Amino acid sequence: MKNATNFIVITAAIIAILVVGKGILIPFIFALIFWFLTREIRKTIYKLPFAKRFIPKWLSNILVFTIIILAFGFISEIITNSITDLTTSYSEYEPNVENIIKNLSGYFHVDVVTSIKSVVGDFNYGSVLGEIANGVSGILGDTFMILIYALFIFLEESSLIKKISKIFPTKQSYDSMNSILEKIEFSISNYLRLKTYVSILTGVLSYLILFFVGVDSAPFWAFLIFLLNYIPTIGSLIATAFPAIFCLIQFGELTPFLIVLIAVGLVQVIVGNLIEPRLFGKSLNVSPLVTILSLAIWGQIWGITGMILSVLFTVIMIIVFSQFEKTRSIAILLSENGEIDDITKQNKAIKK
Repeated sequence: MKNATNFIVITAAIIAILVVGKGILIPFIFALIFWFLTREIRKTIYKLPFAKRFIPKWLSNILVFTIIILAFGFISEIITNSITDLTTSYSEYEPNVENIIKNLSGYFHVDVVTSIKSVVGDFNYGSVLGEIANGVSGILGDTFMILIYALFIFLEESSLIKKISKIFPTKQSYDSMNSILEKIEFSISNYLRLKTYVSILTGVLSYLILFFVGVDSAPFWAFLIFLLNYIPTIGSLIATAFPAIFCLIQFGELTPFLIVLIAVGLVQVIVGNLIEPRLFGKSLNVSPLVTILSLAIWGQIWGITGMILSVLFTVIMIIVFSQFEKTRSIAILLSENGEIDDITKQNKAIKK
């Protein structure tokens, strides 16, 4: 009874900290992701011949840091301009909405269309785009804090090993903690790298479809598809529905809508069910049910950001819980097949 009470109190305290401190924690989490991404790019650079000899570590950090910032600035400029264009031109699409309602009314011959019209009539497309613009502005506003956090993480990187050795003075405790950190680093890096590859492929293919159909602000919708692809299960559904519905509003016809819906949907199905499983394999080892529950829980705590990071957090929980006898059973329940040592074996295999 006492253990159950302690668990409830600790869980409530953690959730309260996550909710209250999300303004600080979310930029810090993205700074850590930024750091992991930089380390991955740096590893790729050092695979080049003579790279380790001619490019010192500090210079590689500066180069990668600069490349990522320039890429982020370029993407931010495109997205901001796309949202501005959509916000200023949304009034042009209102007649198309009326045309869609009339066509539906003539086709179905039912009074239900009247209720649909009342709902659509209350829909303010400009306000929705304004909220999206505010969301993007909020992310861009956090960029400065993310970069500051990332800079200090880079500065702490060299002394981290010394600090860990001081905290865990015995060889056994040090090796145990170092093993946990290596597993976490491997899982995060592996997930981010592969998921980013898959998301980029999905975004590029979707952009080509939207571009050829003639959908306005195709770069924005492609970026939205790229971002939503990080959200498991429902992300692909939303990523398909958003540009398709916008296409219907823009053209006021079913043909472009169906083309976008089917083509982008096929991209999601092919990439999500054929390419992505081949890349990931069993490396994540997360139960599908746990994935959905994690998606819902983190979505309630941190919104869209929590949904994007939900799988990553779950993988880390499995790794950490698997290292201690008292929490090992929780790790087994969270895993897909109960084999919680799979990641360790894969980690050793890759190092070899």
